[in-house]
Amino acid sequence: MPKRYFERLQTIDYLIRIKGTGKPAHLAKRLRISERTLFEFLKMMKELGAPIAYDRYKESYYYSEKGGFNIRFVKNLTLVIIVSMLSICI
Repeated sequence: MPKRYFERLQTIDYLIRIKGTGKPAHLAKRLRISERTLFEFLKMMKELGAPIAYDRYKESYYYSEKGGFNIRFVKNLTLVIIVSMLSICI
């Protein structure tokens, strides 16, 4: 997948976390993609477990639970797994 795909995913995730997506048409235009492509991104994110909802009053997508996507290469994955496990236990 091209780098741009992941950049768009990160942007969508960020805007959802800050509840600043706006209407789907506005978000698609901002990302320079079609609304259909935006809906495909949202569907994929939901399939990966993202609790995405839409607030009609605020006209923005949001996560119904705290969280977000973290897409990057991790050099020492063992350390990340241990830290993640510790945070779950606490």
